[in-house]
Amino acid sequence: QVQLVESGGGVVQAGDSLRLSCAVSGRTLRSYTMGWFRQAPGKGREFVAVIGANSGRTYYADSVKGRFTISKDNAKNTVYLQMNSLKAEDTAVYYCAADPRITVATLTKSSEYDYWGQGTQVTVSS
Repeated sequence: QVQLVESGGGVVQAGDSLRLSCAVSGRTLRSYTMGWFRQAPGKGREFVAVIGANSGRTYYADSVKGRFTISKDNAKNTVYLQMNSLKAEDTAVYYCAADPRITVATLTKSSEYDYWGQGTQVTVSS
């Protein structure tokens, strides 16, 4: 059983930076495509970024491209989301997700991911 635990959320001002972490246990990180999603109050879960299992290739939502960076440390079994130049509209609960069978066609779809963390709150004040 794979377990995901996010950390690093908090309250910051617009323009600040935060780094979220997602610690993976139960299986090696190399087996999974890892994604970050977010959910703002009253809205659906939104794709943020993804990193491939073997290739390490990354893909971002247009709304965060150039500001956020997803990375992973296989030795630590941890995925990161570096968030720079934060905006008020980035306020949301951020979730880490994992799946061993994600394809290019489905990597932005939250319904395709089998494993989820509990989420970490990010609040950006303007």
